[in-house]
Amino acid sequence: MMNTTVSEDQIRSRLSRLYRSYGYLPYKVNKFEEYDLYAQYKNFLACKQILTFSDTDGRLMALKPDVTLSVIKSASDRCPVHKVFYNENVYRVPEDGDGFSEIPQTGLECIGEIGLYESAEVVMLAARSLESISSSYVLNLSHIGVVSGILNQSGIRPEDQPEFFAVLGAKNGPAMTALCRRFDMEARAVSNLMMLTELYGPTTEVLTRLSALPLPEESLRAVEELRELDTLLKAFGLSRIHLDFSVVDDIEYYNGIVFTGFIEGLSSSVLSGGKYDRLVSRMDRSGGAVGFAVYFNTLEPLWFTENEFDFDVVLVCPSEEDLPLAIREADRHIAAGETVRIQCSEPKGFTFRTRYTVRNGAVES
Repeated sequence: MMNTTVSEDQIRSRLSRLYRSYGYLPYKVNKFEEYDLYAQYKNFLACKQILTFSDTDGRLMALKPDVTLSVIKSASDRCPVHKVFYNENVYRVPEDGDGFSEIPQTGLECIGEIGLYESAEVVMLAARSLESISSSYVLNLSHIGVVSGILNQSGIRPEDQPEFFAVLGAKNGPAMTALCRRFDMEARAVSNLMMLTELYGPTTEVLTRLSALPLPEESLRAVEELRELDTLLKAFGLSRIHLDFSVVDDIEYYNGIVFTGFIEGLSSSVLSGGKYDRLVSRMDRSGGAVGFAVYFNTLEPLWFTENEFDFDVVLVCPSEEDLPLAIREADRHIAAGETVRIQCSEPKGFTFRTRYTVRNGAVES
């Protein structure tokens, strides 16, 4: 049998307390929205496939594949900064799946007048979210502007840039060399891109190496933003944050900083986020936005460990007169962290560590 050690509910509770402590308010959405909301902004969705159905009034509805669109839609421009967190399920096809799945996730969104502090706060909360799950974590941080600055100076068209980001995301040096050759890029740009393909490490160390590169002005502004962000992250006492320019994610969705979180022992990322000002602008909202989500489906291997027994203690209580004593005895074991089963007869088909009989006002081993 499998017994939970750290449950999904426990993690959700920890994360909710963390977000509330920094002034984020809980946000709840329906399981479905009108399909038009997702159709209009489909390019910003992680999964383009959407589960739909017709409502009783004939409207085409969709089981939500995303929470962020609903949050932006409901955000009020009267509030300078809209800070919310959520515990929701989304319905989409996972990257490694061949059918729709119900994916539980917890996340937060900060929408409105986003400055340096708001960005640092969200990155900090992403790191603390990972820390709430496991002390063995790393948050990889990047800035899309560092790469796009090089590509823009080299005259690479926006429609061709995703190919460069994909190669960078794979950390494929030979493919990057071939791609630069195909677009006839100058030697300095090629050298910068190759260096970014290899760079990885603690923020201070990587920022020092970046300062030695002959980067264009747009890239230098992004590096300076990372430097300012790093100062605040250190003020928060964070040390498990690395710079990694292979963290590129969806460049149609994100702009500016992007980040991905990993837990030791799990091969897939369990958290991702970044700035997504373009989506806010497209939805006719003012300001910008930054946020992230924790994906509980990738955390499932942490919930369970093999246990030798179905439960620790069995209390056999043949007589109803002895039930009050059996209940008190069960409470004593439960308070000690053990699992208990009370039965009126001998247990069959289960494994247990200790068996007691409660009868005639006494507990017998």
